[in-house]
Amino acid sequence: MTVLTSNVRSDFGNAIGLLCRECGASYELGAAYSCAECFGPLEVAYDFSGVTREAIESGPSSIWRYASLLPVSADAAAAPNLNPGWTRLHSADRLAAELGMRKLWIKDDSGNPTHSFKDRVVAVAQGAARSLGLTTLACASTGNLAHATAAAAARAGMGSVVVIPANLEAGKTVTTATYGGLLLAVEGTYDDVNRLCSELIGESITEGWGFVNVNLRPYYAEGSKTVGYEIAEQLGWRLPQQVVAPVASGSLLTKVDKAWRELSDLGFVADSDYRVFGAQAGGCSPVAQAFEAGWDAVRPVKPDTIAKSLAIGNPADGPYALDAVRRSGGAVAAVSDEEIVSGIRLLARTEGVFAETAGGVVVATLARLLESGQLDPEAETVILNTGDGLKTLDAVLPYGQPTAVISPDADAVVELLTNVP
Repeated sequence: MTVLTSNVRSDFGNAIGLLCRECGASYELGAAYSCAECFGPLEVAYDFSGVTREAIESGPSSIWRYASLLPVSADAAAAPNLNPGWTRLHSADRLAAELGMRKLWIKDDSGNPTHSFKDRVVAVAQGAARSLGLTTLACASTGNLAHATAAAAARAGMGSVVVIPANLEAGKTVTTATYGGLLLAVEGTYDDVNRLCSELIGESITEGWGFVNVNLRPYYAEGSKTVGYEIAEQLGWRLPQQVVAPVASGSLLTKVDKAWRELSDLGFVADSDYRVFGAQAGGCSPVAQAFEAGWDAVRPVKPDTIAKSLAIGNPADGPYALDAVRRSGGAVAAVSDEEIVSGIRLLARTEGVFAETAGGVVVATLARLLESGQLDPEAETVILNTGDGLKTLDAVLPYGQPTAVISPDADAVVELLTNVP
């Protein structure tokens, strides 16, 4: 394996190159995402010498406090961007009591500028796009990334091209279109959309475009590490014992794991064991199926679930998610659409957090893992809520109706409350 030791592009901060996750081949920093030797995915390599915890703590209340651990220039925060991150870590005592757990936290990323964790990854990809001289942000999306990409491009005065499946939730389609960029709806699944975007990269008409989750994917994926960094810092620079993350491409789960390993290697947190758990919707659960069957490879499936933000039938980081889960002693499980809705309602009722369907998947999977004995109720646990329930109202619409319709006088209220069981 080639070891990179020098910083070759100061506009990428402490990043020193790209490494193949399969064969270890090294490449210069650029708009590349697959290895020319084995076609494996590329990942950013760094030189973290000189990075200190004190410098991080003195940084801004956004992902840019971790700029020294990301492939961005030192002044990335100064360029026009949405400044995502530093979302709350919510102590979920009522939900923990209902589920019989000792200590539970929710990392609630619905507080980001476009109300999902995708603002993090887009911000890092946008920094790379600037460094590479690209003028248009593009993406293949199941919804939240569409919203985040269009908003980030608008903020920075860049063009945007967003490609989505035609059956996306109305809330995500409307919000994306409102930013004024080019929005293309494809008659097909997310995997069809992603394949189309990969093909477009070779066309002359797309010169100057940065597809954040295709040719900029090595940088984009690193943005998810900031979720892990924040959890550790918000816990007082320590790691929880368990984490439950939603799995779509698998990148979020793997990057949280990577973030914690980096912090341990740097000595910023104590080197302690933790277990990683993945949550999928039953209607699109290729990683959960592979885990259950003991496979190393992930077999593609055709998505059919209300959790459209997780509806990736051929997840790029699926094998790496399996590796993180198995290495840490965790598990991956899947839940039905009915359980997803129940999870959304349970989280809202106990903690006042209205999650989108992906959050419902996480809560329902948490309950299932506890019931099966795979997750320890006595261990300190963090679950990830990656988006706002206002984006997926259709999922809970049957339950979102008034308790009663009454006339505007006190007697009507008294009569109603008197007769309520």
